[in-house]
Amino acid sequence: MGRPPRRLQRRQGVTFRLRAWQQEALSRYLDERPRDFLAVATPGAGKTTFALAIAAELLSRRVIERVTIVTPTDHLKTQWAEAAARAGIPIDPAYSVGQGKTSAEYVGVALTYAGVAVNPLALRIRTERFKTLVILDEIHHAGDAMSWGEGVREAFQPATRRISLTGTPFRSDINPIPFVTYVPGSDGIGRSVADYTYGYAEALADHVVRPVLFMAYSGDMSWRTRAGDEITARLGEPLTKDLTAQALRTALDPSGSWIPAVLSAADKRLDEVRKNVPDAGGLVIASDQDSARAYAKTLKQITGELPTIVLSDEKAASKKIATFSTGDARWMVAVRMVSEGVDVPRLAVGVYATTTATPLFFAQAVGRFVRARARGETASVFLPSVPSLLGFAAELEVARDHVLARRANPDDLFDSEDALLAQAQAGDGASDELNNEWAALDSQARFDRVLFDGGEFGHAGEVHVGSDEEMDFLGIPGLLDPAQMRELLQQRVAKGAKDKMRDDRAAQASEALTETATFDQLGVLRRELNSLVAAWHHRTSEPHGVIHSRLRKACGGPAAAVATGDQLRARIDQLRDWAAKPAV
Repeated sequence: MGRPPRRLQRRQGVTFRLRAWQQEALSRYLDERPRDFLAVATPGAGKTTFALAIAAELLSRRVIERVTIVTPTDHLKTQWAEAAARAGIPIDPAYSVGQGKTSAEYVGVALTYAGVAVNPLALRIRTERFKTLVILDEIHHAGDAMSWGEGVREAFQPATRRISLTGTPFRSDINPIPFVTYVPGSDGIGRSVADYTYGYAEALADHVVRPVLFMAYSGDMSWRTRAGDEITARLGEPLTKDLTAQALRTALDPSGSWIPAVLSAADKRLDEVRKNVPDAGGLVIASDQDSARAYAKTLKQITGELPTIVLSDEKAASKKIATFSTGDARWMVAVRMVSEGVDVPRLAVGVYATTTATPLFFAQAVGRFVRARARGETASVFLPSVPSLLGFAAELEVARDHVLARRANPDDLFDSEDALLAQAQAGDGASDELNNEWAALDSQARFDRVLFDGGEFGHAGEVHVGSDEEMDFLGIPGLLDPAQMRELLQQRVAKGAKDKMRDDRAAQASEALTETATFDQLGVLRRELNSLVAAWHHRTSEPHGVIHSRLRKACGGPAAAVATGDQLRARIDQLRDWAAKPAV
């Protein structure tokens, strides 16, 4: 896999530079000349270039006359058409089944799976008229709805050649995906068989994708149930399925302190990365539109710059994504923009701020950050300390097939994946329904640990947001190869253990000499401060975390959880002073 890319001459003098895996897969395809070919390659590996190289070769040999590309989203239609144009293959991304013909200047068209389902018979007629290559991008979407799969099968059954591509794990359901081969396993259950597979582990070894540094944050959450009960739990600790879900929703509530603290930490990480990669950008993945707007407002307060906001299915989404991709703005906040293939290579820092927790969705999200541009780049993804998400992060290199006729298991995330995805993509409606069942009261963030290359790294005890211990990990240089990263993480863990021993000894030595407030007194002061912060939030709509940050900046001192009695009193007085001033 270490040999240099081979140059392949194609249509109209266009030259492809193929990576080793692309050349190997292309050679296999040209040798075997199959009618159907399924390529499974990790996000960022270059599936588009591979498929277009095949298309150009088949066109030059006159094996085919036309190309039809099917994608999950409208944005990807445009992205494919732009890539095809660079390869000398003009594709019409605005084609719709109803218009019939397209300009003679085009060699092919691009549609969505939903567009195919509108009138598959018309597409079948078009496919029969010309020797056609059909490229089915992220083919597992043909199983999103029964009509989509049936439409794809009817429309493209007569195709001369078909190439199916996927970059994320197939799901488990009872619907076979069109034009995919299934072989029964030892348990008798059919599993998809790929003609060529190029996984994340292989791509990482070849430096085709970036390694991912997962920054996990826990913290104390408080919420009120529909029955009126107030519950407090720590995110990341063993909880029931329902309590874990409610704690996660509380953490992601824009009015709490968890989200502002994590967004601030992610922005500090982006600062560090941009020292080596000046145009590096960040992406916050939100559950719904209201949350996305609130997160963007918080980021503006943190950075002074309004992020790019991409809401679900808005007409300007593609243009916004393209502008962000080619610019140097710091942050983008998006809903339902995690679709496979969305290409923004400069994304280097991500915040997973959505309640969707399935292997497929997680892989899609992480796939937005792994596209490598230069040796030594590392992606950083911030996520809540939820067991399922931490498990997905630890198993990022595991490949999965599409499994047929699997028995339903309520504890298996794959079985409930469709419902969870539907909930995440339902927009404001899902959020409104949840608000009838619970109400977030308070959330506090704590740095938990770093996951990298199958290992976990962190400091013993609680690590508070904004502390030097947290900066040990946020301040890791932006350009390190995996070996250097592992060594540096181990050094940071060792340093933290040494510093903790020193601090413990100092604390024990000064305990008899220092007069401090009692636990009860500190608790009363914290409650009074939190009440005033809540009142100020209702008056100004500023998030709790931002208010706490302003108080710390004005009065000094650490986070409220570890502040002294005098520091807490100073912040209480400061808030009262703000409240006494007339509103501007």
